[in-house]
Amino acid sequence: MIPNWLLQRAHLTPKRTAIVFNDQTWSFEEMKEIVQEFAMKLSGLSISRHSRVAILMKNRPNAVFLIHALQLIGAEIVFLNSRLTASELSYQLTDSHAVSLFYDCDFDAIVNEIELSAEFKTCSIKNLTASQKKSVYICSEFNLNETCSIMYTSGTTGKPKGVQQTYGNHWWSAIGSSLNLGIQEKDAWLCSVPIFHISGLSILMRSVIYGIPVYLLEEFDEKLANTILQSGKVTIMSVVTAMLNRMLTQLKDEVYHENFRCMLLGGGPAPLPILEECVAKQIPVFQSYGMTETASQIVTLSPEDSLNKLGSAGKPLFPAQIKILTSTGKEAKAGETGEITLKGPNITPGYLNREQSSQDGWFLTGDLGYLDEEGFLYVQDRRSDLIISGGENVYPAEIEAVLMAHEAVHEAGVTGVSDPKWGQVAYAFIVSHEDVSEEELLDFCSGRLAAYKIPKQIMKVKELPRNAANKLVREKLRLFIEGRN
Repeated sequence: MIPNWLLQRAHLTPKRTAIVFNDQTWSFEEMKEIVQEFAMKLSGLSISRHSRVAILMKNRPNAVFLIHALQLIGAEIVFLNSRLTASELSYQLTDSHAVSLFYDCDFDAIVNEIELSAEFKTCSIKNLTASQKKSVYICSEFNLNETCSIMYTSGTTGKPKGVQQTYGNHWWSAIGSSLNLGIQEKDAWLCSVPIFHISGLSILMRSVIYGIPVYLLEEFDEKLANTILQSGKVTIMSVVTAMLNRMLTQLKDEVYHENFRCMLLGGGPAPLPILEECVAKQIPVFQSYGMTETASQIVTLSPEDSLNKLGSAGKPLFPAQIKILTSTGKEAKAGETGEITLKGPNITPGYLNREQSSQDGWFLTGDLGYLDEEGFLYVQDRRSDLIISGGENVYPAEIEAVLMAHEAVHEAGVTGVSDPKWGQVAYAFIVSHEDVSEEELLDFCSGRLAAYKIPKQIMKVKELPRNAANKLVREKLRLFIEGRN
């Protein structure tokens, strides 16, 4: 057991700033009072300890207050990606067995489209704040083994899986990060990544554990982000390569304030030109490797190694371990490729309603990579065929399943293609029964997939490349593109 993070933080440093949003600020004491009000209103709507509650909200203070209020009650929070379609959200709500959905009024239209059972309750944040209060049981302590949050990530079968994250996972993620990056008196974290992602939620958790403010942006804006970093008010920011690239373009010949000490980069290694530009501008980039299942980063590369270890994700955080397993199940030698396996207290205990993905206590990532002689990790394939587009995870199997649901499509294959703006984009290849236009297929996808998952291009081919076991060989799909050039 460990003290409730927000209650403890408000007790230890009540006057410190907790959140900055636009021109508004809240101290930890002020946030605690608002959160307690939220908790009583949730209780009035029959939300109690161990209730599984979904939230569909933007990066706004009310979302932060609601998250802490649900933790104060002891409810399990299902984080929904606001970029998903109604059908995708319906699946996650059904699979998670959530009993209620709280949402921003911006999402009224899509909530009305979601297929829900008669017993399922929905409530806008506006209605929540106007609801009646009721006495509530407060969790003054957290059991580190209990589930705190659930986030869905696409699986290799195409069906999203609910990743369970315990209070212990979040705690050790924060501790591991602090042992690596340190905590300084003037620290403040700029959060412009979605808080429904682990990258955003982990910032909120670290804020109350470390006692540092979060500068919250509703959405990413490179000009505003640069202005904040130049002000000296923020010391740390989390980004993906596409965000960093946009910031550098807008920054031009200017530099950041000397207080800024860490650009935490996820979503895959940055190209050499970007790293070189960051070095020239004295921007400290910490490349990292992590996933929903590891409650944010679990491997980090420090700036001093970013060029001489180009392409590496770095070394594990202090509480974590890495091992590479060959196809025969033996531990790989230095430089030998195999599956990346991880062990540590920040790793998920498992997926909802799914078999565990572990072996003798080691989490099997499905990613391929190797360790060099000094123990630096090099990731070669993110979860085999995973496409990382603008920091978002896109699985080919999910897109293929949607395409093959169209009556004209016989087979479908999807692969990632390099893109200067997004890092990667999806390209699809189909074998069709009958004539069908690319426009029709793209329109078919738009109602079933989030915008970032829709293929940039759909090509018709005579047959898809398969191996002797008749399995699709996705890496050979790129040959179709080369054949057209």
